[in-house]
Amino acid sequence: MPKDTIVGTSPKRREDRRFTTGKGRYTDDIVLKNQTYAAFARSEVAHGRIRGIDTAAAEAMPGVLAVFTGEDFTEVGGNPAGWLIHSRDGTPMTEPKRPVLAHGKVRHVGDAYAAVIAETPEQARDAAEAIEADIEELPAIVKMADAVANADNRVHDEVASNVCFDWGWVEDNRTAVDEAIRGAPHVTTLELVNNRLSPNPMEPRCSIGDFDSGTGDYTLYTTSQNPHLTRLLISAFVMGIPETKLRVVAPDVGGGFGSKIYHYGEEALVLAASRKLGRPVKWTSTRSEAFLTDAHGRDHVTKIELATDLEGNFIAVRTETMANLGAYLSNFATATPTFLHGTLMAGTYTVPNVYVNVKGVFTNTAPVDAYRGAGRPEATFSLERVIDKCARELGLDPIAIRRKNYIQPDQFPYTTPVALEYDTGNYDAVMDRLEEIADVAGFEGRLKESEARGKLRGLGIASYIEACGIAPSNLVGVLGGRVGLYDAATVRVNPTGGVQVMVGAHSHGQGHETTFPQIVADRLGIDPDTIEIVHGDTARIPFGMGTYGSRSLAVCGSAVVRATEKVITKAKKIAAHIMEAGDAEIDFEDGVFAVRGTNKNVPWGDVALKAYIPHDFPIDMIEPGLEETAFYDPANFTYPAGAYACEVEVDPQTGKVEVVSFAAADDFGNVINPQIVEGQVHGGLAQGIGQALLEHAVYDENGQFLSASYMDYTMPRADDVPMYKVDHSALTACTHNPLGVKGCGEAGAIGSPPAVVNAVIDALQRAGRSGVTHIDMPLTPARVWSALHES
Repeated sequence: MPKDTIVGTSPKRREDRRFTTGKGRYTDDIVLKNQTYAAFARSEVAHGRIRGIDTAAAEAMPGVLAVFTGEDFTEVGGNPAGWLIHSRDGTPMTEPKRPVLAHGKVRHVGDAYAAVIAETPEQARDAAEAIEADIEELPAIVKMADAVANADNRVHDEVASNVCFDWGWVEDNRTAVDEAIRGAPHVTTLELVNNRLSPNPMEPRCSIGDFDSGTGDYTLYTTSQNPHLTRLLISAFVMGIPETKLRVVAPDVGGGFGSKIYHYGEEALVLAASRKLGRPVKWTSTRSEAFLTDAHGRDHVTKIELATDLEGNFIAVRTETMANLGAYLSNFATATPTFLHGTLMAGTYTVPNVYVNVKGVFTNTAPVDAYRGAGRPEATFSLERVIDKCARELGLDPIAIRRKNYIQPDQFPYTTPVALEYDTGNYDAVMDRLEEIADVAGFEGRLKESEARGKLRGLGIASYIEACGIAPSNLVGVLGGRVGLYDAATVRVNPTGGVQVMVGAHSHGQGHETTFPQIVADRLGIDPDTIEIVHGDTARIPFGMGTYGSRSLAVCGSAVVRATEKVITKAKKIAAHIMEAGDAEIDFEDGVFAVRGTNKNVPWGDVALKAYIPHDFPIDMIEPGLEETAFYDPANFTYPAGAYACEVEVDPQTGKVEVVSFAAADDFGNVINPQIVEGQVHGGLAQGIGQALLEHAVYDENGQFLSASYMDYTMPRADDVPMYKVDHSALTACTHNPLGVKGCGEAGAIGSPPAVVNAVIDALQRAGRSGVTHIDMPLTPARVWSALHES
């Protein structure tokens, strides 16, 4: 099959057949022999001291097999953060233990302090409700400012304050940035909130622990984006199980958005319970539990200052942020507001001076961790909002001020003042495409049409850049990462010529089973349908670091390329042997090996078969078989970038905002499957629009979660979003991975919130409300109406 028919085309996603016909196999679909069921008793108070737990009534109920409390896990380790962050003064962050089950104190509503194992789910739930807990309620710490100010009331008694770290980046920039802002002709200041979000994947979390007493082997079936990391954490830190004795299987996973990267205590609990009972134990989260216990996203409070000259040339950016960590440190919680956030604060611009300060704060709320974009949306929102405000203060066009400060193509590779080196990009070209597909020139006509209908119309522009791939290992190690961030793949050629590719990445909606075969088929010249992708099982795949941070193709895909190249190199030796030629004389193209300059050739299938029938192989030169493994550790992050345009109509009578058009121009580098890329952008845009207008995870002053159901937490629906215009033609290929790809999974969620908010502010300003310079997300009708009428 010619190469040009594979990469860059959009075959239908092969995995969709089973998903759309109900044939997917999710963790909750798995039923093991003699399976039992777990349910948890969870705290109804945000902060309390456990004085006693009475499990007698629960233990006596029908079907109950065991009851666990935190006291059963006092000897095991805690679930650690994946990144060690140092404060500005050089001291390491405070790292209180995160237990499997709470003991001593409960620290947020939903914190599990006991678990029941029973014969049926109903029996387990009934018994969990019968557990009597004597909990002395303590004052809840909900607002970050209160948590910082009051060191006497602490989420964790064993640490000195509620501040986990006080981080500065780059600390050496601090004096220069302060001086630049003091001397600048113009300084724009903006204080804003990046609202807390619930991740809400389609499939709630589920885990099954299965201990084999005959072998001492454990198997964990779980909804995970990162099964090898889960195995590592449970083995090395939480339970002390030998890694060789623990298999983690993540079957089909119905969405994650980051919330299934990390290890949760329920996974360790079902393993421990299975060992005690000698039977499998399953726990399936209810949607109510998901709201309370899945790690939330965002939740920053930021002050940002942008210094410019009077022509709008950027001089300096300074930010101060309080980042909510919740009650416990989750695995990526410390990386998200620091190195995944502060290092992007220069954006796509040639701003010479940047300093970022972030305080990570414990509160009596659910843990906060990576959520689609993870740090990059927070950075982009702050920067793109303050740029828009600055343009208005200086009387400049919002597109013109961005173009004035863009890094130019001849400046790459470009080292930013926040210590990243962008390898390539052309931001003016991307903006050119945006202006074209969004028809920016025709906006005034659409504005008049809206005015005729009594609506306020606004246009919002935003640029973004993100660091994807979360690599290389030597860099993240210096920055505090406690694991490597490479990935791996094994390419196994079967005797009949079919191929199995075992990958460390895990698909939870990205289309790996379609795109990875395109890559392999492109290089081998074979039918993609003869290639099977294997993922999600630590017993079958090489050690990999999972799927998040738009790393699947850039990192794992590059490992697939390297492993495939190794296979081709060996296959050439076999072909040379068959045709009695030298290795260096063999060309390989479109699935055929040929001796250069002759008509001698042999097809792929013959070489694959010969690899396993090595009757006449020279043993000292060619080993039997055709299987290769490659680990790939990137040389740098990849840097997707884009420009977005949003148009809204605001009803001045009600404050309701309608997104009437949205255009996204992105540079994702080379594109393997355009349809999948477009789908990823569509999904990200919906989540970003949801954050901007609808979604908000809200706690009251007592730490009670007020938005813990779909009656109170507003998810975007189909009629909340328009038909998007998406373009990724203005590409610059990544220079340091073999595919030239950059990543596309998070872009839509990064660039859309500031575009939406900029559009609403534009609509209100055009309506004469010059005093409205910012509204915090979500821009609900009540907030917009108040801004309209109070101004």
